[in-house]
Amino acid sequence: MKDNMLKSDTFRKFGFYSWSKMMRGAFFNATFRPVFTLRLCQKTQHGPLKLLHIPFKILHRFASHLAGIELPSATQIGAGFVLTHGRGVVINQGASIGRNVTLFHGVTLGQADRIAKDGSRLTEFPTIEDDTWIGPHAIIVGGVTIGKGSRIAGGAFVTDDIPAYSLVIGNPAKIVKSNCTPDVTNRIPLEDEDEVTSSL
Repeated sequence: MKDNMLKSDTFRKFGFYSWSKMMRGAFFNATFRPVFTLRLCQKTQHGPLKLLHIPFKILHRFASHLAGIELPSATQIGAGFVLTHGRGVVINQGASIGRNVTLFHGVTLGQADRIAKDGSRLTEFPTIEDDTWIGPHAIIVGGVTIGKGSRIAGGAFVTDDIPAYSLVIGNPAKIVKSNCTPDVTNRIPLEDEDEVTSSL
């Protein structure tokens, strides 16, 4: 999957992959465009295409601005990433996002700083594991891990680790259901699974 990031993102967003669909999405879909430019930045960060990295970073900033989101090009994001509606999404560069993750509008994945007694500062960032769904205006801050397959309801404020396959609501966030079914539309198979699809 690693070599097929854009194919995976296209499949998740539109339900199928084709080169023409990917390019139409890049030109005309405001929430797919910044994902597309993010992948261009990541593809050209090293190697023979490095000269294109700076122009692509500028293009990515423009695409993010048009979408009304903050999505640093250096953010670690796995294959099959989907922004739904997108407006108001803020993702800190230090956040780590797994595969098949869906974010709705207004989501914040932010840093949190802890000050020790000696005055030293510890800065932490969220980790979002595979197959996670995060609803509108949810806020996840600090060095928390959102477990695989979890669903974070709209408006939830999460500051503690969430076990895999949990349904979380509220401010402060509370786990209201365990062993929940992940909500992943157009799911792509993960590398550690036996499933294979010829389209990806």
